[in-house]
Amino acid sequence: MVYYWSPSGQRQQGFPQTQFGQQQFYPQTGQQFFPQPPPPVSVPSGATMPQTGVTGAAVRGEESYIENILRLNRGKPATFHFTVPTATGGGNGNTVTVRGVVEAAGRDHAIIRELQTNHRYLFPMIYFDYAEFDEEVAYFNQTPGATDR
Repeated sequence: MVYYWSPSGQRQQGFPQTQFGQQQFYPQTGQQFFPQPPPPVSVPSGATMPQTGVTGAAVRGEESYIENILRLNRGKPATFHFTVPTATGGGNGNTVTVRGVVEAAGRDHAIIRELQTNHRYLFPMIYFDYAEFDEEVAYFNQTPGATDR
């Protein structure tokens, strides 16, 4: 049993950290209840699946986050624009523009290789503004029900 301190400063029985199907207790009453998983929901294909908080896009395998789009376009020449609070100079204020290619991209960062110098930058994604690609941008298949990218 897990105890917690109430705002009045008294020790009370509380909710233990549990998963579905394990017992829990209401505070102060000691009454047991067994939480149930959420009901199944319909998906566009007509199949049903348990509700997990996953959107239809994720059900199709699409995760159109910027880092995934950058990964799909790895090696393609582009101009990348970043706003970095500590950047100065060049008459651009706090913006940094890099002409290069994506070498890698993660959830919170991108590694950009500058084309002229082969200098590599590790930019936090929080500073990413946008990218301008020289060729067609690879993106996830937008056909409903398709899983190809």
